[in-house]
Amino acid sequence: MRPTQAPFPLTRLRRPRASAALRDLVQENTLTVGDLIWPIFLCDGEGVSDPVASMPGVNRLSIDRAVEAAREAADLGIPALCLFPYTSTANRTEDCAEAWNPENLSNRATRAIKSAVPEIAIMTDVALDPYSDTGHDGFVRDGRIVNDETVAALIRQALSQAEAGVDIIGPSDMMDGRIGAIRRALEEAGHQDTCLMSYSAKYASAFYGPFRDAVGAAGALKGDKRTYQMNPANSDEALRLIERDLSEGADMIMVKPGMPYLDICRRAKDAFGAPTFAYQVSGEYAMIMAAAQNGWIDGDRAMAESLMAFKRAGCDGILTYFAPRIARALG
Repeated sequence: MRPTQAPFPLTRLRRPRASAALRDLVQENTLTVGDLIWPIFLCDGEGVSDPVASMPGVNRLSIDRAVEAAREAADLGIPALCLFPYTSTANRTEDCAEAWNPENLSNRATRAIKSAVPEIAIMTDVALDPYSDTGHDGFVRDGRIVNDETVAALIRQALSQAEAGVDIIGPSDMMDGRIGAIRRALEEAGHQDTCLMSYSAKYASAFYGPFRDAVGAAGALKGDKRTYQMNPANSDEALRLIERDLSEGADMIMVKPGMPYLDICRRAKDAFGAPTFAYQVSGEYAMIMAAAQNGWIDGDRAMAESLMAFKRAGCDGILTYFAPRIARALG
């Protein structure tokens, strides 16, 4: 039972706020560079750094430039990158075969980065939407996203990534049963040390728009993703999904988007105590950047405040496009 505070003026809660030194002493949560995963976008070519118009300060990078970004991350102390490929229309097909091509853009980038900067952990995305002509995370049959056939394809994709040297595989597709299926396949193929960070609570959100620009999926999506991504009105369902994925072999879980779902982060951490991550998605980043560029908010303070919110909500780490910027600020 919490002890009763002495009445005012014996208790003055402003006392520990009186100076920076006192505020530091009683600060409850801390954000460090070690909490960050930096998502980067890949593109073909050499020497390419192509700005994403809807994400100021974010560029699509050719593999040589991605290696430079990895070196920058290592120098800043950022422990991990998450790779997302910009896939050409020619490689977006009904069978999604590019997803498990050993020489696809993501796998080539993984090998190049691991060769040049082996200390950086590489995370990748498992879902069919970068490779599908429909823009969906799974196969579409007669207007429906089919679950089990998609899971079989996701296994092939995950194995190709593990063989390329990925440290953390991030299934973001939201198909039922995919975590257990991928975990069993990884074990059988000798990749028992490859981690799974499941996008367990991924919501059908309006905050993903700039990301779709960045990976070339804007306008490609036929229909919407509400039959497999979560209803933003639900929270108990998120806990059921997280519990299932942990029971199937997920090492870490993710909540996506981040800031609109801090309550889910808190509930997940309290309920399971598992390593819990949030993705501060493209729309969250773009809103802060746009407001800062218009002079409506202090961009640096808003960035830091938004990231601290994830720590306060119980997150162990954050995927954020602000990673190099906040890393420099944390010094």
